[in-house]
Amino acid sequence: MQIRLNPVSLVVGAGSGVGAACALELARKSQGGLLLADADEAALTAAADDIEAAGVAPERMSTLAFDPAQAGRWDQAIGFIQSQYGRLDWAVVNTGAAQPKTELVDWRGGRPLESAIHSLRAIMELMSKNAQGGAILVTGDAAAIKPPADARAAPGLLELIRAAAHEGEQRKVRINAIAAGGPETPMWSQAPVLDELARDAGGEAAAFARMQGAPYARSSGDIKRLIALLLTDDAPVTGATLVVDGGYTL
Repeated sequence: MQIRLNPVSLVVGAGSGVGAACALELARKSQGGLLLADADEAALTAAADDIEAAGVAPERMSTLAFDPAQAGRWDQAIGFIQSQYGRLDWAVVNTGAAQPKTELVDWRGGRPLESAIHSLRAIMELMSKNAQGGAILVTGDAAAIKPPADARAAPGLLELIRAAAHEGEQRKVRINAIAAGGPETPMWSQAPVLDELARDAGGEAAAFARMQGAPYARSSGDIKRLIALLLTDDAPVTGATLVVDGGYTL
């Protein structure tokens, strides 16, 4: 596997769930530095402490407590990254962006998706200054792939990733997504599609147990390894959305 020399990584939404798992995984590979961002400062501190306790923290690690839905705060964050780290190679955007929308162009209507848009714009601009470019992985909710039968919504994450990947191609920045589902992804428990599976299985706990028994990746541990793989230069993929949900949306 091709590894960049001293890569610098950023995880947006590093305070919990998949974001925290990704931060722990990337800490082992980010010799150039690791940045953790989240709107929840307490959760962000806890995630950083977990990395330190695991003994895998790179020499340089920073936490950025801010709301990624605020474009102005991104200007400050990018300024900090440039001044303290000089560049950015890899990024995970874990904002829960996969929100079904009534209009594909109405991306500003949902706060998580708006956060993803601001994150992608800022990160892509910084990565484009690298001679090698960079790679971004956006995480979302698998519920957007299989909305309720009576919903007229379209999964905005898919269109966002395609549009961003098209723009990123000109800047040597690859952008992909993982649509995750399972007991370790908090948004899944609130998704309408879980009701159908729970009825069939005899309850929410049984539904999750059935998903865990499927021969597919479904936990944050599985997801973080796939994300780390997609970020490397050995994965010449862009504009793709990989569904990781225990096979339910099949």
